[in-house]
Amino acid sequence: MGIILNFGAKVQNIFVTIVMIRKKVVPLQTVKHKRNSGMKESENRIISLPKISDVRGNLSIIEQLKHVPFEIRRVYWIYDVPGGFDRGGHAYKESEEFIVALSGSFDVELDDGHQKQTYQLNRSYKGLYVAKAMWRRMTNFSTNSLALVLASTDYDPDDYIMDYQDFQLWLKGQKMLTDNVNNTSATVINNVQVPNAVSYAKSVFDSSLYELNKMHDVEGNLTFIYQNIHVPFEINRVFYSYDIPGGEERGGHAHKECHQFIIAASGSFEVVLDDGTNKRTVALNRPFWGLHVPPGIWSSEQGFSSGSICLVLASHAYSEDDYIRNYDEFLDYIKK
Repeated sequence: MGIILNFGAKVQNIFVTIVMIRKKVVPLQTVKHKRNSGMKESENRIISLPKISDVRGNLSIIEQLKHVPFEIRRVYWIYDVPGGFDRGGHAYKESEEFIVALSGSFDVELDDGHQKQTYQLNRSYKGLYVAKAMWRRMTNFSTNSLALVLASTDYDPDDYIMDYQDFQLWLKGQKMLTDNVNNTSATVINNVQVPNAVSYAKSVFDSSLYELNKMHDVEGNLTFIYQNIHVPFEINRVFYSYDIPGGEERGGHAHKECHQFIIAASGSFEVVLDDGTNKRTVALNRPFWGLHVPPGIWSSEQGFSSGSICLVLASHAYSEDDYIRNYDEFLDYIKK
């Protein structure tokens, strides 16, 4: 069956009223990791991420080549997985991945062809690095689980091995029994740059809201983003805010050079944009919608519903010099 995905649908000048979506957050348990001496700990491993906590909630950061040992080429997230269903069941020849349970919990089963190992993910500030050439399966999804995955390569159907017997033969350097193309759905991707993206914003209307793809099947939904295609920049950093108390606001700053792409991965909230003259409020309440905020715009997030997760893809690594945190200084900066 052919699947045609349409990306980058732009919604101009959106003024919408936020829809408050209250979502149950599953209590998280201690990370458990079943060790097996046959697996190489130097490859697959749990990595602790920064967790910045204050009265506004928590924030965790993932920078390429700093918190994960690869450059980020592709980001996707899996959500609405029905109870009893699994995800994955394949291997990559070259791609490395980093998997985080942004909410809820699930297990990741890894198999190198000789030994199997299971990692339980249930903390937003811990992730699993998965080396290439590993058979992987995600299972035991709790209610309202949300899995974030960062990948080291662009999408390539030839990088997938979809049959376990083929995987074992490939590990031995033998010819696989099946043609990988016949084991995957034909996927047509519109590889067009995000339209009308600006390098520096002069108006709040230079920020654009985009509808992303939603790949839906009985195993749940998946939305993905490729750098320089679905976002108009290279993805150097990913961060997300969570455990946000009701009534709190996040953000409240501008960037000099950094582009951001903001997604309500769970729940809903409003993004308030300010160019020094005009203000614009955009509601985000779907995990397949994203807001591009170019540098030069003062932005903040407010009106968080229960269990909200604000996911942000950024064009630059963290640098305090890129931030403008004082509004009067922002007004002086944009006059230059």
